[in-house]
Amino acid sequence: MTAEDLRPASAAPVPAPRGAATGELLVVLPALNEQDSVARVVQEVRAAQPAATVLVVDDGSTDATAARATRAGALVMRLPFNLGVGGAMRAAYRYAREYHFSFVVQVDADGQHDASEIANLLAVIDDDADVVIGSRFAGRGDYAVRGPRRWAMRLLSAALSGIVGTSVKDPTSGFRLVNRKAIALFAEHYPEEYLGDTVEALVIAHRAGLRITQVPVVMRPRETGAASTNPFRSAVYLLRVVVAVGLALIRRAPRDGRDF
Repeated sequence: MTAEDLRPASAAPVPAPRGAATGELLVVLPALNEQDSVARVVQEVRAAQPAATVLVVDDGSTDATAARATRAGALVMRLPFNLGVGGAMRAAYRYAREYHFSFVVQVDADGQHDASEIANLLAVIDDDADVVIGSRFAGRGDYAVRGPRRWAMRLLSAALSGIVGTSVKDPTSGFRLVNRKAIALFAEHYPEEYLGDTVEALVIAHRAGLRITQVPVVMRPRETGAASTNPFRSAVYLLRVVVAVGLALIRRAPRDGRDF
């Protein structure tokens, strides 16, 4: 599989990473119609991690997301139609594998994730874990969810912690860092199910023998746009995640990333 294979025929070419960043840290921003925030987030990431390569995966946007990300200094992978965060991240992991990056960190393009927290995730990767979750609910900050979504999160946290054998207080966090073993695994097996990718991915990583840990981080309220959840969608989301996790548990376990 080459970088050329990762692109649908109508997608714009993705340049190779530049300079000293090659082979080290790739910061991925999956983005759908985030023109109002993406440039600011790219600039924040570049200030916090100047040696990193920033890749924005434009997931079928119909606004100026791609153009503004490019002007801010990011590489841009343009998908010709919306695949969802899972599909966008699988493409990014394949890009990372193709160019031999050591680490990939996923950052939301809406401004919720503080780029200065990436250093805290990097401090524990490899020595203590293959997958590091930036957790909103592990002891720092005052980020809170309420109503049906709160109970769904608590149920998911308890169930997933039992499955993977370690505390996972924020199973749906999209702020996470992985190493080469996880990059190789996720390039082939990262789940594409909408809103279920974050949870199922941890089950897949655990069954492949990868080590998972969490780091407490402070997250900010969404800066632009509207959240995609409401009480009805929270209930549907919980049901879909339960099904996705159940399927992940009964499938044949993927091989360790070293086998790819």
